[in-house]
Amino acid sequence: MRPELFRVFYLDIGFPAYFGLLLTGFLFATALGSMWARRIGQDPDVIVDLGLACLLMGVVGGRLLHVIADGYFWDYVHLCTDPTKVDWPYNEAQCAQLVPRGSGLNLFGWYPFGEEERVARGVWDAARGVCHPPARDCFAWAKFWQGGLAYYGGFIGSSLMAVYLLKRDRFPFWKAADMAGFAVPLGLGFGRMGCLLAGCCFGVRTDGPLGLAFPANSPASEAQWKLHELPGLNHVSHPVHPTQIYESAVSFAIAAFCLLYVHSRKRYDGQVFVSFLALYAVGRFVLEFFRADDRGALLGLSTSQLIGLAICGLAFALHKQRTRASAATPPAPPTATTATAS
Repeated sequence: MRPELFRVFYLDIGFPAYFGLLLTGFLFATALGSMWARRIGQDPDVIVDLGLACLLMGVVGGRLLHVIADGYFWDYVHLCTDPTKVDWPYNEAQCAQLVPRGSGLNLFGWYPFGEEERVARGVWDAARGVCHPPARDCFAWAKFWQGGLAYYGGFIGSSLMAVYLLKRDRFPFWKAADMAGFAVPLGLGFGRMGCLLAGCCFGVRTDGPLGLAFPANSPASEAQWKLHELPGLNHVSHPVHPTQIYESAVSFAIAAFCLLYVHSRKRYDGQVFVSFLALYAVGRFVLEFFRADDRGALLGLSTSQLIGLAICGLAFALHKQRTRASAATPPAPPTATTATAS
């Protein structure tokens, strides 16, 4: 586990591992999409612009779904209205520990990220034996770089942006969708490795050979401490399923299958994208049973499982619609060269 890949020493700002791997996945997916566009005779710059816009909207959508549906909504509300209603998982010593705040970046007397200082991490509530945030923070919900992005929210946000941009640029929509069918899972495979480094999206306990123990004060040890499975946060977690690796492997496998098998055998434009939708929804639905992190639940299913069921329905409907549209499209008339040769 390595939540930060590196730190900018002068600014004392850490570069999150999750966001770093997310950007890596974006670069690979965009590069692959650009090569694909050039190969079919389309403008690759459209794909680059599309990738940048979808990255931004993906972060916005992923953050919003996390805030609303992952079980932290009221924590973000109380961080702004009444921090004493938010309990942080720190003991008294950890709550009183001095941590840096502000970067010290000075722009002609203006400190855009706050003056550098060391303050207590939180405020200790001796009566209840819990740690509270030190002050109100009405923008905590927007700080995506501190962790907390839901994939399906990002997928929905970036898809809406893609529909708008592709229509604006008059790019063949369903051909671009097929490109997304192998590019998106490729990027997601890298993103989930970032989850592993950050320690989020961990699995349920296991005694099997694939079990992975996370260090003290990790999200896994925090969750097990809350369940009274550990005596304190400063203990290494019990081994859990490395669901981050599972999903990364599933995503890479879907990308390879869609690119190397489905794409060359598709019967209509959009089939690669439909295949990706269905395969990922099914894979994610199964993997959710092995996850143990907080991610919202309703009717005994997680938020991602409920969205996955809707995605499967959408994939089936798109398959039927695109199959009918393809059958109704008359074949292209033979060219003069073809007619002479025949």
